[in-house]
Amino acid sequence: MPQYYDSLEARDPEERERLLMAALPGQIAHAKRKAPGWARILADVDPAGVTSRATLAKLPVTRKSDLAELQRAERPFGGLNATLAQLGKVFVSPGPIYEPEGRGRDWWRTARALFAAGFRPGDLAINTFAYHFTPAGSMLESGALALGCTVVPTGTGQTEMQAATLADLQASAYIGTPSFLKLIVEKADELKADIRSLKKAAVGAEYLPPALRAACAQRGIRVLQSYASADLGLIAYESDALEGMILDEALILEIVRPGTGDPVPDGEIGEVVVTSFNPDYPLMRFGTGDLSAILPGQSPCGRTNTRIRGWMGRADQTTKVKGMFVHPSQVAEILKRHPEVLKARLVVDNPGGNDRMTMRCEVQGAPSEGLSQALVDAIRSVTKLRGEVVFARPGELPNDGKVIEDARKYD
Repeated sequence: MPQYYDSLEARDPEERERLLMAALPGQIAHAKRKAPGWARILADVDPAGVTSRATLAKLPVTRKSDLAELQRAERPFGGLNATLAQLGKVFVSPGPIYEPEGRGRDWWRTARALFAAGFRPGDLAINTFAYHFTPAGSMLESGALALGCTVVPTGTGQTEMQAATLADLQASAYIGTPSFLKLIVEKADELKADIRSLKKAAVGAEYLPPALRAACAQRGIRVLQSYASADLGLIAYESDALEGMILDEALILEIVRPGTGDPVPDGEIGEVVVTSFNPDYPLMRFGTGDLSAILPGQSPCGRTNTRIRGWMGRADQTTKVKGMFVHPSQVAEILKRHPEVLKARLVVDNPGGNDRMTMRCEVQGAPSEGLSQALVDAIRSVTKLRGEVVFARPGELPNDGKVIEDARKYD
């Protein structure tokens, strides 16, 4: 049996980087030429000059949280799509946000993750992701079909019928959320349905508890997870090594400080920003709103692409203080005015029931005279709220991706 989905997974990292950077100017030019939204967003960008991570980092970040407004202004996809007549499906996520699916084999690129989870030609898989409005069911089905699997589109709900279908068809594979897998297995036990044929599960869309993975392993079910989005398709996936998630081959990943487009050092938690090479929906520096961090080194499984720690929370930490919203981008604006601050975290608490903002700032050595008052003035100027400042040593603030911490307690 082949160890990898294709030879791309084990190629030299320097070759991968060189080819991605070489392809980047063409993709940016394609987006500007075919998608009016990107023509506006990247109006001042010369595609030929974007050939490195440093030059890519100068492009603006377009965030998932921007999509609803962009799409209201220009339907159906905010002008970010390069094709329309060639699309196969259009999905609707809460917001509403409209997501395109193109035509062709494995458009969402999920086959790579399913292969790593052990899916092979001939496997009979129940796909319990939703098939209506949202794209998850279609995303994973396309990958399973590309691998040569047979798919039973069970969709969500009807736990008893799901367990009976597993038993009657002797299905070998499960696709869906980990929590629904648990419910189906428990229902099968209750019904005394024989689901010993089930040997592999590809899960996603929510947290996978280690105890659930271990319990499934005891039953002979190997559970691996992937990380995908309705905009980008597959982003990263687990392998048997179970050491982080491996980036898909058709993407450029950056981890940036929340509220900014500034890449953070490897290992630091920040927002996942992805540039895709999808010709139908070419997303350039697309901020997912998810937090993660890059892991050092390569996976023990032999795959050589970048690894991330998986989903670690949300990057949009917007908080309402005294009736006014405070955004991560405002914290970033304050830091731009004071580059001597290495890192900052705005802590909101409520002693005595009154909201209070305190900006904890890491600085090298003793803070310069007047820096505290200058920061207090900047906080008021940017947020229109009063804030206090406390200094910290480099490395003292937690590495958790938070730039705004809501520490308020309510009785």
